[in-house]
Amino acid sequence: MGGVTPALHAVKISQRFGETQVLHEVSLEVARGEVVAVMGPSGSGKSTLLHLLGGLGQPQSGEVYWEGVRVDSLSVEARAKRRVRALGLVFQHHYLLPDLSLLDNLRVPGMILGEDLTGRAEELLRQVGLGGRGQVYPEVLSGGERQRLAVARALMARPAVLLADEPTGSLDRANAAKVAQLMIDLARENASGVLLVTHDEHLAALADRQIHLLDGRVVTGAEAAGAALLLAPSA
Repeated sequence: MGGVTPALHAVKISQRFGETQVLHEVSLEVARGEVVAVMGPSGSGKSTLLHLLGGLGQPQSGEVYWEGVRVDSLSVEARAKRRVRALGLVFQHHYLLPDLSLLDNLRVPGMILGEDLTGRAEELLRQVGLGGRGQVYPEVLSGGERQRLAVARALMARPAVLLADEPTGSLDRANAAKVAQLMIDLARENASGVLLVTHDEHLAALADRQIHLLDGRVVTGAEAAGAALLLAPSA
């Protein structure tokens, strides 16, 4: 790991569920400010990979580093504490807290850190097009607005890297494009890397580079082209 320390670095991650080998020695890096798309057909191991990279589980073998610190060997509590600052997480569903206002949803990371991030929350609300609506509740928002708020929450603590698992999968094409571009623009503004897991070629095209998974392995060349064909919509 010479030179500039990656925001996220995985070394030969492998994972098995029962008799099924889901990941086979997957290695990757994401730098601050870089957008990397992980693509692959259903069942290729994309979401399992993101789960492990986010410290939400431990790989059976391999290593995971956040900003140069190995985290796969830490306790669940230690990983969770470090995750608040190191990572932002965005999923297909927003997972907003319905009983909290928009402003308070954004203030949650600050509450965990013991910091008052109200000013940061208000600025992000403006940036995602929800300025002046901090006291309303998520139920009044459209699907696209909720996902924009989820992106803002993920960036509250200025993480080293944003992990996004099919972040626009629940949106129509027009809203998906807007949310994706906003997420990438805000992440770059914050010098956060982005690791984007998707089967959507339009979304992956926004990335600086792509990594293709097939049957739990990183593939290149002809194999990557074959994996891409599996993602193509049926005629």
